[in-house]
Amino acid sequence: MKNIILIMALFSTLFGANAQKSDTIKILAASDFNKAIEKNNVQLVDVRTAQEFNQGAIESALNIDFFQQDNFTSEFEKLDKDQPVYLYCRSGNRSYQAAKKLEVMGFKEIYDLKGGYMKWPYKN
Repeated sequence: MKNIILIMALFSTLFGANAQKSDTIKILAASDFNKAIEKNNVQLVDVRTAQEFNQGAIESALNIDFFQQDNFTSEFEKLDKDQPVYLYCRSGNRSYQAAKKLEVMGFKEIYDLKGGYMKWPYKN
């Protein structure tokens, strides 16, 4: 009985850990994120509120507020799911939640800025 419980705990740990990993979502340090978005025509999205966005944002970012879920979904449906999408928020929490939602929506390649805009060293 003791061995069965140990084996179940082991499988639970292994499969639980793998369930949280994603090949679709990649978290990038600011320098790598910056290099990636320097390319032309990338899908760069700031998922903060309009007020946060207006206080400063990465150049050429589109603002789609994560908290406005109906608008969030409809605006992301307009983007190309087969092209990479680059996300950021204030600290990295909302953008990661947004990335998980985009993965469910069928986006194939999602990049999230580690630490969010607070850690973005390239502000004007």
